[in-house]
Amino acid sequence: MRLEVCVDSDEGMRAAVEGGADRIELCAALALGGLTPSAGQMARAADLPIPVHALIRARPGDFRFAAGDVEAMLADVRWARQAGLAGVVLGAALPDGRLDRAVLSRLREAAGTMSATLNRVFDLVPDREEAVETAVAMGFDRILSSGGAVLASEGTLALAATCRAAAGRIAVLPGAGISEQTVGALLECLPVEEVHSSCALPVPLDPRAAALGFGPPEPRHTSAERVRALKAAMARAQAARDARQGLR
Repeated sequence: MRLEVCVDSDEGMRAAVEGGADRIELCAALALGGLTPSAGQMARAADLPIPVHALIRARPGDFRFAAGDVEAMLADVRWARQAGLAGVVLGAALPDGRLDRAVLSRLREAAGTMSATLNRVFDLVPDREEAVETAVAMGFDRILSSGGAVLASEGTLALAATCRAAAGRIAVLPGAGISEQTVGALLECLPVEEVHSSCALPVPLDPRAAALGFGPPEPRHTSAERVRALKAAMARAQAARDARQGLR
């Protein structure tokens, strides 16, 4: 059972590694849902002892990108590849919410042999089964999803349906608010082998910086202790799953 930890700082990368994460999703501005990390962050991440996947997202908001955004993201994918990162996390949508195959094809092609994750644009599509087929056809390795809910623990029915549609052809990576308290029930319902979490704790921001709009009043930062706790809870859930299968 693998744990992917999403981080948006050098400190977060170190905490993820220290806590025993199996993979990192590197972003900037997680408070905005995550944006493309800087070239400097990618270069530092390439030296880490675990695989790092860079989120490629030009701006906050929806996933309908203008031509200039797409060109910037193509350059970002090439930079991530040049830096030696293991993968990229991609997403793009049409005005009606369906996956934008034209843009995704260009981004996926630019990634070459890098691992590719379809990001939570999947949670906005009107037809999940159609989106699964598109992701499979385009060579994505996994789909990151909360089941369309604010928290993955509230989207288990949709996540289970996505797993059935995937039918082992593409991995489903549940994420959004997963913690050591909720992961057991989630893994009891879903036949997944990976989990995504920020493992973050709130850290108050200097009130003067918050007042000037430099950040949210209470940003969250990855905690090595939370990573360790989630890994331990996942191991217990895996043992329980193995025991249930042994009884069948």
